[in-house]
Amino acid sequence: MGYSVDDKCRKLSKNAEAAAIITEYSPGFTTDPQMKMVMGLTLRKLASFPQAKELADHLDEIDARLKAIED
Repeated sequence: MGYSVDDKCRKLSKNAEAAAIITEYSPGFTTDPQMKMVMGLTLRKLASFPQAKELADHLDEIDARLKAIED
């Protein structure tokens, strides 16, 4: 199946390994109540917001790590 930064945050949050990777760059990814508002966005879109600079700076690295996840 695989994952990527073009998957919606909701899908990524449901996989423990994917969520852990994203949480390294965006603490609170699965615990911050405000994240509920962006779960329908892709991670790439989320990274385009100024508040998500850490994600944007590491988007290629995150994408490679997500793609390496085996289901």
